[in-house]
Amino acid sequence: MNAQGHAKGYWYGKDPGRKEIAVGVLNALRDYRTSEQAMRRRTRSSMLMGEKDLLALRYLFEAEADGRVMKPKDLGERLGITSASMTTLIDRLVDSGHIRREPHPTDRRALILRPTPASDEEVRHTLGGMHRRMLDVASALSPEESRIVVEFLEHMREALDTVDEEPGSTGGSAGETHPS
Repeated sequence: MNAQGHAKGYWYGKDPGRKEIAVGVLNALRDYRTSEQAMRRRTRSSMLMGEKDLLALRYLFEAEADGRVMKPKDLGERLGITSASMTTLIDRLVDSGHIRREPHPTDRRALILRPTPASDEEVRHTLGGMHRRMLDVASALSPEESRIVVEFLEHMREALDTVDEEPGSTGGSAGETHPS
């Protein structure tokens, strides 16, 4: 175990060819994810909201910033939830004053969802300091360092997104092989 409580390469096998620095990078990434998850729990607790509620607000803020409208169906697809769950989520966010339903600007039969100004203020108040600190850290990187970090994270995302596409896999767990 090291000072951070990580076993040296526990998850990555006992291959002596593994570079210690690579395992250190993966452990740092794991520590970051742990901190991010803890921050999300604190935010949900502070705002008295569930994870999907906060994610819905994020998508609505993004759509508004981009000048797009968001229908309940669109939001449900982004969140990966059923229409019944979407209705419950919308009712909860409307009742709490975080979003409002409005008529669609061009389709009289449809409704759109918009975050309320109070919701925007609450999110900015709750997360503003953390976002500024994160931006400060990212801004301290040189353009070359930024490019390297972005490429690394994109490659890590690709590695995670393709876990079920391992050669010889037919949808089983990663690392399982099945005879042809």
